[in-house]
Amino acid sequence: MNTTELETRRHLAAAFRWAARLDMHEATANHFSAAVSDDGSQFLLNPRGRHFSRVCASDLLLLDAAATGSEAIHPAADPTAWYLHAHLHQLVPRARVILHTHMPYTTTLTCLRDFEFLPLDQNACRFYGRVAYDRDYSGMALDDNEGARVARLLGDDKSVLFLANHGVLVVGATVAEAFDELYYLEKAAQLQVLALSTGQALQLVPHETAALACKQWQEYPQAAELHFAELLAILDADSSDYAS
Repeated sequence: MNTTELETRRHLAAAFRWAARLDMHEATANHFSAAVSDDGSQFLLNPRGRHFSRVCASDLLLLDAAATGSEAIHPAADPTAWYLHAHLHQLVPRARVILHTHMPYTTTLTCLRDFEFLPLDQNACRFYGRVAYDRDYSGMALDDNEGARVARLLGDDKSVLFLANHGVLVVGATVAEAFDELYYLEKAAQLQVLALSTGQALQLVPHETAALACKQWQEYPQAAELHFAELLAILDADSSDYAS
């Protein structure tokens, strides 16, 4: 096992632990994955039936996306995770890390008819023009066509996909980057749910300003890395078994 895979295992295990702490998980469902080969074909995935709060680095399955289209699904892998994550790693090279959750506030917004993420606050502006939408919930992802369809929806420039009546999917270049996106997305979604619940008129950020703030977010130095380094430090101090 090379140094890159070891570090990715540790970081992905930390993401699971923090998703549980922040109530972004759901029972033993939901899936995170991270590519460990240069071509993105080999990737890590959480095993079926393991609670996020108990995931350790050594638990993560090493799978090969080249097996898509065959019946050779790893027996410890959740089928819905395989059909989504394997295709995305194979078809969307920039999706080195894929985080799929049913976190409550963002999922609430996916259940609103024709809803589009609002430029309502500074955190929301981070995602301006970067959210794709799947409007047609069609049940669980249990065939190869579903994974390929979701890959097409992400396109070349979207890092977030709202899955209608289902949840959200976030992609990134590193675990730190993807988890930082997931964290701020849920924070912004929480604020939108609260603001919408007042029934009052919303004061949206103008489009030009939202685009500027999005650019500033993308260029802000080391924000995701600094955030994730602190999350790792907290786990190292009180739950170091995550790295085992």
